[in-house]
Amino acid sequence: MALGLPIPMDTQKEFMSVKITTVAKKLPQHSRKTEEVIPFVKQWMYQQESRFQRKVVKIFESAGVDKRYSIMDPVEVFTNTSFEERNAIYAREITKLGKQCLQNALDKASWKPTDIDFIITVSCTGIMIPSVDAYLINELKMRQDIVRLPVTEMGCAAGISGIMYANNFLKANPGKRAAVIALEAPTATFQLEDFSMVNIVSAAIFGDGAACVLMSSHEEDDGPEILADEMYHFYDATDMMGFKLVNTGLQMILDKTVPEKIAEHFPAIVHPFLKKNNLKIEDIDHLIFHPGGRKIVETVEDLFGSLGKNIDDTKEVLKLYGNMSSATVLYVLERFMDKDLPKGDLGLMLSFGPGFSAQRVLLKF
Repeated sequence: MALGLPIPMDTQKEFMSVKITTVAKKLPQHSRKTEEVIPFVKQWMYQQESRFQRKVVKIFESAGVDKRYSIMDPVEVFTNTSFEERNAIYAREITKLGKQCLQNALDKASWKPTDIDFIITVSCTGIMIPSVDAYLINELKMRQDIVRLPVTEMGCAAGISGIMYANNFLKANPGKRAAVIALEAPTATFQLEDFSMVNIVSAAIFGDGAACVLMSSHEEDDGPEILADEMYHFYDATDMMGFKLVNTGLQMILDKTVPEKIAEHFPAIVHPFLKKNNLKIEDIDHLIFHPGGRKIVETVEDLFGSLGKNIDDTKEVLKLYGNMSSATVLYVLERFMDKDLPKGDLGLMLSFGPGFSAQRVLLKF
């Protein structure tokens, strides 16, 4: 009611906010510290020139990743299995992780599977038809009229992309709830016969993991409110990052100039987005950034550091888990969600991925 008069439904929708209510993660069963991975790397490289071997070991040791998790034991990772065999492991283990991760989030929020109106699953490290959301709907007996959206082929950016798609659905549908589940297994894409620097660097920085974000346009649900979201697309950069489908699976594409490209576009990515929301970078209290790798993190840290900001949580997630593609930024988000942040604090979520593109979300805690 306003001045004793009922508010029209269209006006009510305008005031309906979308909130992130819960973030939960699930890690695969296998894990190794970097020093435990090095012997496998040396065995893999044993026929290579000794100087090159030392260089590769140094890349692993200096990647900024202390530990990584995987859906396969390292022995399996460094075994010459077929694409069909690896993809079968991916499909089996991703489904398990998805079910456990979604259930963890539901338990954390005290929701039931049937409370979800919209399910978005995000993954780029394997192929499944039907997509994993279909299996989750069956295994958790979710609603038969649930809206489902599988998001593929967007790489590291897609964790935020999923949040953006859910946000738009919930803004248009007050009183609804959504689950965004990012499920990635980059170890399933490792190319045993590929001794290129791209494959080596990828193996050094990537790990497997899953995360689930629950979102709501229910008035009674609490959590950080999404104030704005926006994508940013780089022109003439489609070949900078992605996968090439080859006979042995998904072969990583990663241009070494990615950090420089991010730095070049950084002002256009951050400042106009904030300006549209009557903000400056000085107004942002928390940076929730995807840790793409040590060089990208250092580049962004320098850029934000010059503005008086830090990305300490981003660096810590890279150290503890590696780059888990789309799921990684959600691990960073969980760290902020678990803190007792002052009410009204502002957060900026930022990730980069194939396209080349950037995704941005503005949060109010």
